[in-house]
Amino acid sequence: MASSIVIRRNQRNIRCFGRTLVTYTHHHLSSLLNPSSSVFPSNEMLTRVSDGLIPQSKPVVPLIGQRYGALSLYNRYLCTKPETPKLKNLIDEAGKSKENGGETDDSSSQQQQQQTDQNAGKSVRGAPVSWLSFFLLLVTGGGVLYYFEQEKKRHIEGIHKASTAVQQGPSAGKANIGGEFKLVNQDGKYVTDTDFKGKWNLIYFGFTHCPDICPDELIKLAAAIDKIKEKSGYEIVPIFISVDPERDTVEQVGEYVKEFHPKIIGLTGTVDEVKKAARAYRVYYMKTEEEGSDYLVDHSIIMYLMNPEMEFTKYFGKNENVDSLTDGIIHEVKMYSQSKSLFARLFNL
Repeated sequence: MASSIVIRRNQRNIRCFGRTLVTYTHHHLSSLLNPSSSVFPSNEMLTRVSDGLIPQSKPVVPLIGQRYGALSLYNRYLCTKPETPKLKNLIDEAGKSKENGGETDDSSSQQQQQQTDQNAGKSVRGAPVSWLSFFLLLVTGGGVLYYFEQEKKRHIEGIHKASTAVQQGPSAGKANIGGEFKLVNQDGKYVTDTDFKGKWNLIYFGFTHCPDICPDELIKLAAAIDKIKEKSGYEIVPIFISVDPERDTVEQVGEYVKEFHPKIIGLTGTVDEVKKAARAYRVYYMKTEEEGSDYLVDHSIIMYLMNPEMEFTKYFGKNENVDSLTDGIIHEVKMYSQSKSLFARLFNL
């Protein structure tokens, strides 16, 4: 209330000051054009001042001269009105409010602080987001992101497992692996597939100049057949067939297999004889990095377990270790023996 009164008074004073300047300038110019005229206030103005209608005030600049004193009178005449009781009361109230301003400000600030404390933690009606809704939004968003990250990892792992795992397909009969072959053993004698019937055979294809893979696989094969003998008493015949007939002679193959196990049988032959045996067992091999007589042979890294009828039973890859190879062969031999026994009982053989 007091501030609005002060603002209105200031606005009125500005308007009055403008009117004062305009009126005084007009009278001053008139006195210059007509020296007989005066720039002093008229008798009407002086009568209002003498009657007390205009409050007396000190001259703005008492030593400036009569002209500026006249300017002060013009201002008082144009801009001052007699004080009414209502206006006087408003002015007094404004003064009291100004004197008690410190106490009023303190009480209002205390009330505002109390209201703020009461409303702390409460959501303002109509506000777009409260602290509780913001917290729930963060929790929900974090949960959704975590869920999708887990689903993404699970999906990637499923794809990886499906691409690396060897799945067992539906059985449609025996695998077409194995067949007739005619090769030369380390003693220089020709042997055929029929010479190995009556015993379990474990066949591996490789070459004597192999730098690392073939030696590792033959060491594993030799350790497995000894372990099988110890655990179950089964006799397994290990066979090594060369896929490098151009360099692997009978003597070289014989010396090579003796380095790993005395029971390993080494076989080689001509290019066509080796090719026929490899084709029967679905073995891939090819020369690589050939530099004159020095080259490597890329080939399948598989061991074939053949039953006493020289029929394919199971293959074991490079990922097998000695224990898994031993247990796998023992299991297959047992299953074969059980099936043979059941067949014999059914038909009284």
